[in-house]
Formats: sequence, structure tokens, C-alpha cells
Amino acid sequence: MDWEKVREDDDPDAYDTTARVGELREQIQHLNAVLAETEARLADLAITAKLIAELAPTGDDPDPPETNTAYQAIVNAFNRHPSQVFRACELHELLGMPTDEASVNITRSRLGRLTRQGFLTQPGRGRYQKRT
Repeated sequence: MDWEKVREDDDPDAYDTTARVGELREQIQHLNAVLAETEARLADLAITAKLIAELAPTGDDPDPPETNTAYQAIVNAFNRHPSQVFRACELHELLGMPTDEASVNITRSRLGRLTRQGFLTQPGRGRYQKRT
């Protein structure tokens, strides 16, 4: 049946059906365009991933990321002083880390994570201690 040639007086629902078919065709065209854009973006990302893999250093002994060394320094400080209660700024002074507000806030975030993981307890607001 050719939907465009159906007249309204032939079938009362035909006009609604014809309109719906037109809407669905427009949606299909739109979705096909979005799909093509997404596939192109995916191809670009695949090329980028390949380039990064080729350019990344392949040394056998990579340097540990900064966050791992910071976490390790914090954990080591609590291991050396298991009964000591620390504030973030006190840890920075003990470890010789920068004491600017942004750096201390990052350490507060790390301390919160170590608390949630069960390594530390929080005996008071802003105070942290090794869980015993």
C-alpha cells in the first residue's frame, strides 16, 4: 500500500497513519545521521588510542604516579606513629609537603578515602588516627 496516496475519506485512520509514517522516517534519518557522527568519532578515538599506545614510554621500570607516592607517604606516617592523631596540615608539616590550602585539601580528601577504606579512624572532626 502506498501511504502517500491514501486519502482521508478512504480510511479515517489513514491520515494519522500517514503522518506517523512520515514522523518515523524523519526519526530514522536523524538517527542515521547521529549514528554516522558517532561512528566517525569512534574511529577518531581508535586512532588516538593507537597513537597514544605507540608514543607511550615502554620502560620496564615506570615511575609510580604521584598520587600513589602521596598515599604511601601518608600511610607510612600513620604506621610510624600508630597512636598519634593527626590533622591534615600536621601531616603536611611532618612529611615536608606544601602547606598551601589546595594541597592540604587534597590530603583531606585522601584521608577521607583511607577512613572509608577502614585504614584510619576519625576520632574528631578533621582528626585522623590509624585504626588499631
